[in-house]
Formats: sequence, structure tokens, C-alpha cells
Amino acid sequence: MLFLIPASALSTTYQINQIASGLGVPWGMTFHSKNEILFTERQGKLGIVNLDNGKVAYLSGLPIILAKGQGGLMDVVKAPAGKIGDWTYFTYVKPIDNKGNGETALARAHITNKGVLDWQDLLVTHSLFGVIFDVTGMAWGNDKHFGSRIAFDDKHLYFSVGDRGHRPNGQNLASHAGSILRLNFDGSVPPDNPFINDHSAQNEIWSYGHRNPQGIVWDGLNQKLWSIEHGPRGGDELNLIKGGRNYGWPVISYGKEYATFSAVGEGTHKEGMEQPKKFYIPSIAPGSLMQYSGDAFPEWKGDLFAGALALRHINRIDLNGKGEVIAEERLLENIGERIRALLQSPEGWIYFSTDSGNIYVIKP
Repeated sequence: MLFLIPASALSTTYQINQIASGLGVPWGMTFHSKNEILFTERQGKLGIVNLDNGKVAYLSGLPIILAKGQGGLMDVVKAPAGKIGDWTYFTYVKPIDNKGNGETALARAHITNKGVLDWQDLLVTHSLFGVIFDVTGMAWGNDKHFGSRIAFDDKHLYFSVGDRGHRPNGQNLASHAGSILRLNFDGSVPPDNPFINDHSAQNEIWSYGHRNPQGIVWDGLNQKLWSIEHGPRGGDELNLIKGGRNYGWPVISYGKEYATFSAVGEGTHKEGMEQPKKFYIPSIAPGSLMQYSGDAFPEWKGDLFAGALALRHINRIDLNGKGEVIAEERLLENIGERIRALLQSPEGWIYFSTDSGNIYVIKP
């Protein structure tokens, strides 16, 4: 399948080719080899798609995964070449009891033609959850807001955990939920993490006050960590993440309560809480975040891209040299699909997956 799309940012056209179809919900993608993408399906399957012929093979050897609500097998990222061996990292929901409860977990494994080998759980997070009724009377269950995306800098790994639908988690440092966590590649805690000497806090926490961050990316050129998260009714946020900072949820938000349309918390600003670099009203429901660094589309170099689930497009965020948002463009609105994962190829092409079970590529 081929589409030719006018691209105003390029004053030319780009093409979209369909690589695979009929998959589950392809939640995460990473390159396994030059012509193979390793992808997760949220319901708990791991597959490889051959980019030359579109053939898909599923791998055995995964642990028990709790696929429930918004959780299941989520992100997959191959470790940066030469950093710590041939490890591939995953986030998934690990069952923790026989009552259907689970926690966001970070793991790694080796991927071979024989399947998934040497699986290691590096961190099983801790959160407070259950069936909770908020101030509007709306019930929140334990199957929501798991996060979770992975990013690497030169020495560390970051991954996000949602607030699990229990808003107090966002401001509770005793819980991993509602936070972005920072670890060494082997799962140990870096000694310079901001809460390493706080005995009442989880030492893995890098930043907190998040609702449900489903996109994070490391900007290696400018040494910055970006995150994008779901707001409630409006108020999705793009944040520049700094260690030890409080990003406000649920005390401040640009979103509204689902039932009453009233403001969430105390308003949009509070001293000691960070402001987003961009917010979205209405919500686009961002499910991923990527920074473009390729040569195929030079006008996009350095820009951020987010897959939008609710408003069904790829959201291009134009940044200046200071990391400030100066423009936004909404690509592929005509496709009408919930866009989940984004991945850049060595050629600078952009692969994306959709909740309807498709994988596409954008080429010049």
C-alpha cells in the first residue's frame, strides 16, 4: 500500500508504505538487525518483522505477562551499541498476586533465532492502587496508567511509570508510580540520583508529579531528556525533564475533570512545580515520543514527533536551538489510525505502528 502525502514543511511529497498488517496492538518497536524490527504486542506477544518481505515471526520464551486494561507487554528498546553487550530491554506488567494485580516492571533479555533467552527482571516497581473513587465519584481501577517507555543516555536508562489511576501517587515519593525512573544499565541505582539519601523515597526516582508518560526520548545532541504524557480532559504535556523536579500532577494541570469539567487540583501554576514546554487542549492522547536525527528529511532534524491516539495523527514539534517549541504540525490526519510507536531507521526513515495492527514506513 502506497500513499503520496504533501508535506508543507518540505515543499515536496513523501511516501508511506505499509510493512505489516493483522498484528495485535504493536506497542513498542526497535531494530533487531538492519532489515528486521522487533516489536511487542500489548497482549503479551513478541515478534520480528522482516522489512524486505513483510514476513512476521513470533518468539517464545517470554515470562508470564498480565495483559489487562492499558497494560501488558509494552516498550522494547535494544541497548545502544557497545554499551553493555547485546541486551534488549522491555517494560511489561508483571503479575504480583492471584487477584489480577500487576506492576510495571523493567527487564532485559537476549534475543536470538531460538527466542527470548536470559530474561532478567531489573526492577518491579511499587505503586498504590486499587479501585478508587475520586472527588467526582468516578471509579479508577488497577488496570490503568502503567506508562511505560524506555530511553538511554550514554550511561543510564530511564523509564516512565504512570500514576496507576491513583492520583496521590504523583506526589508520593514512596511510590514509583507517577514518576520517571533512572537506573544504570544493570538495574542498579546511580549514586547521584536526586533522592538517593532520602530514606522515605524510592531511590530510582528521577522526576515525579507525572500522570501517565507514554513517551520519553533522550536528546543526545543537547543532553536533554524529553517526556510527553497524557492529561485528563485536555492538558497533555510535553516536559523537559530535570532530575529531582516536580511536574505537578495532580496539584496543577491544564486539563479538566472528566465528570464536571472543573479545573484539576489548584490550577495551572504553583511555586516549586515545573511548567510544560507545550500542552494540548483538547488532548491528542500521546502514546510515544521520538526525536528525528536523520538526513532523509533535513527540515525535520532535531524535531520531536509524538504518535497521537485520540486525534489520530503524528504530531511534529518544531524546536529551536534553545529547546523551545516554536511550531507544531499534524501529519497523517487523513489515515485515521491511532498511532502508537515511532522508530527512526539508520536511513532516516520513520516507522510507525497503529493500534489496528499495522506497521508503516515514511520515506522521501
